[in-house]
Amino acid sequence: QVQLVESGGGLVQAGGSLRLSCALSGTIFSPNAMGWYRQAPGKQRELVATITSSGRANYADSVKGRFTISRDNAKTTVYLQMSSLKPDDTGEYYCNARPVAGSTWFPDYWGQGTQVTVSS
Repeated sequence: QVQLVESGGGLVQAGGSLRLSCALSGTIFSPNAMGWYRQAPGKQRELVATITSSGRANYADSVKGRFTISRDNAKTTVYLQMSSLKPDDTGEYYCNARPVAGSTWFPDYWGQGTQVTVSS
């Protein structure tokens, strides 16, 4: 059974930093992508950043230059280093794992979410 467990959320002042972690338990097919999405109250869930099993990263324009996504060598943990945080970054952050082109299909997996609150 595949599970994604997030950690690292919290309350931080604007301009501060946080590091989110997402640990994968179980096995998913490669190639794949793992990443982070966020949802603010009253808004739709949106992409923050993803990284493929080959190391290709993709960022939302709103976080480019401020956030960095990475994966460990075993590719079972994905990190999101968030710097220069803004109040607009506030939301529930969800970890995701999904297949990419060329992969054997598997369903999208989601973590339970971790709250990030940035105070002004």
